[in-house]
Amino acid sequence: MQKRIPRVGYLSALSRASETTRAETIRLALRDLGYIGGQNIALEYRYSDGKPDQAASLAAELVALKVDAIIVAGGDQWIRATRDATRTIPIIMAGGGLDPVEAGHVESLAHPGGNTTGLTILNTEVSRKRLELLKEAVLKLTRVAALYRPDLPSNIRELKEVRAGAAALNLTVQPLELKSAADLEKAFAALNNETVHGLYVCQGPPTTLYGKQVGAFASRSRLPSVYSNREAVEAGGLLSYGADRIDSYRRVAIYVDKILKGAKPADLPVEQPTKFEFVINLKTAKQIGLTIPPNVLARADKVIR
Repeated sequence: MQKRIPRVGYLSALSRASETTRAETIRLALRDLGYIGGQNIALEYRYSDGKPDQAASLAAELVALKVDAIIVAGGDQWIRATRDATRTIPIIMAGGGLDPVEAGHVESLAHPGGNTTGLTILNTEVSRKRLELLKEAVLKLTRVAALYRPDLPSNIRELKEVRAGAAALNLTVQPLELKSAADLEKAFAALNNETVHGLYVCQGPPTTLYGKQVGAFASRSRLPSVYSNREAVEAGGLLSYGADRIDSYRRVAIYVDKILKGAKPADLPVEQPTKFEFVINLKTAKQIGLTIPPNVLARADKVIR
């Protein structure tokens, strides 16, 4: 009798194309632990293309497949939809959304309880630091636009933190809503009609889905931009500061391994990031006519030249 291959669900907030880096990093980390897709593990992917209203049906599909665990690569709505779909199948958070304790996903970081564990990347908590770095890099910065999604709780919280950080730095924040591709031109038109000196991009879909368009606009408009993830800067953004995502994604595979070997999510502490990275794209700085101060440049973990 053939031995049953464990099946792991993967629920993404993004599209297949936008999810490539995260999904591939986790797949390779699983391989390093001895899990080969199609041989001794089966990975079932579901992509919601940045649409929170798709999360519940996709989570239900994975539950119906009787998977052994579900990786949730999305924020609070995706985590909550998966928790609503099952209270027994282990859920592994890949680092999206609010503080999981504050959001009610786990009882505590040390003792999650229930069937949910994984990682939190503290994106919201470091948003003020992100704004400070933009201010230090752009000495004339007095007014910054903040691109956010109004129906994502994590974006609402991040915008609140940005406003608080801006007040401490004597900056004015101009919020710009972005829910879909249709909102892009509206947001860009609003930016063209405002005097802003920088662009803060909140983390999560659709800012990830439309990162290239946002970056191209920022470059055309000679607008310094700051993000939470390195990928956005590699695609043409100016600055990023946040948890080392690649390191976090690799950690997801360790949770999968432990759970498939019998560990209970309730007993696996939620991990916070231990590595943060500050990335600067000097090519972008040159394109928009900005000189990064030497003291800021010296602090970067990675400089794209």
